[in-house]
Amino acid sequence: MSPFRLAFSALLMTSPVLVTAALASPVPMAEEQHINDELRAGFAGDTLRKICPTIEARMLVVMGRLWDLKSYAETQGYSSGDYDAFRKDPVQKKRLKDEAEAYLEAAGAVPGDVESYCKVGEAEIAKGTALGSLIRSSR
Repeated sequence: MSPFRLAFSALLMTSPVLVTAALASPVPMAEEQHINDELRAGFAGDTLRKICPTIEARMLVVMGRLWDLKSYAETQGYSSGDYDAFRKDPVQKKRLKDEAEAYLEAAGAVPGDVESYCKVGEAEIAKGTALGSLIRSSR
């Protein structure tokens, strides 16, 4: 058998597997860990920059990460529209913001105590976390 026929035969035999994998639905986006972790970090960073006067967003990094996240979502089988709808969905936004607040509080942020939010932001920057990479401090 010629190399071409051999390769073609192999492709035909594996194509049902490839088609099945390509048509398989991804998990609901609310269950996709990486997407949720990245968006949660963004919401936490937004909270920190709004509360702490010495923390600001690294907007070019934030915008780049959002584009990267959209590309990641598409490689996972979600459409561009799915991703945009998820990011704008008020129920998902509230859930992620609530989770971001819980994360900040677990890290030591105390509602009403501005300095505690600044300390959390500084610690995230120092640790080089996903959240820390989205913000900078003027201290």
